Amino acid sequence: MPTGAKLIGGLAFAALAYFISDLIKPLLPEGSQLGWFSPLNAIIGFLMGWTIMGKGAGETYRRTFGYGLTTLVATAFWSLLVWSGYEMLKLSIRMRFDGPIEALQGMAQEFVDYAKLAAVNEVVWPAVIGALFAAWVTHFFAKRTS
Repeated sequence: MPTGAKLIGGLAFAALAYFISDLIKPLLPEGSQLGWFSPLNAIIGFLMGWTIMGKGAGETYRRTFGYGLTTLVATAFWSLLVWSGYEMLKLSIRMRFDGPIEALQGMAQEFVDYAKLAAVNEVVWPAVIGALFAAWVTHFFAKRTS
């Protein structure tokens, strides 16, 4: 059932995912195709904010901030999974893998490589602070709309 908290949680985490994506762009290898990078991550952020943050908002601040950090981790996980899967498909089309197991291993390696690339202070701290702020905003509106 749609609620105000779910909408605000989705919008807040979509904006956060878009912002963090823009922080990651300069860290990516030169020549990377970044057309749908930020918008797709924002869609993932919206879905995670709607399903995780929106459902847990309005309780205590401790739980709200916990849901906010959980939403951040879920958004990062699904974004990494989507982009490493996309990279695996691109390489599979070019016949770079001998079989499906090697393709999945390549996808897992891409996942780890992207995670290492994004795990720098210039990305992690704004993401954590932004997630706590987005959780607070969602909590604020959840209290007012329920």
